[in-house]
Amino acid sequence: MNTETIGTFAGLVWNSLNEADVLGLKQIKKMTKLKDKEVYAALGWLAREGKVAFEESAEDKELLVRLVK
Repeated sequence: MNTETIGTFAGLVWNSLNEADVLGLKQIKKMTKLKDKEVYAALGWLAREGKVAFEESAEDKELLVRLVK
């Protein structure tokens, strides 16, 4: 995995988040068909650019992700 590949993964995750308001990690994986480490790398990329925000759901403590607009 290199930075170009991670950037591509970040684009897939961004597009998925752009279609939905808020997504959990499982939903992101399902929509993008990426593996765990690929999703985490993409989220790190997007977080570093200030494009995503994270929150924890109250009921099941799942990590939720949304785009910063």
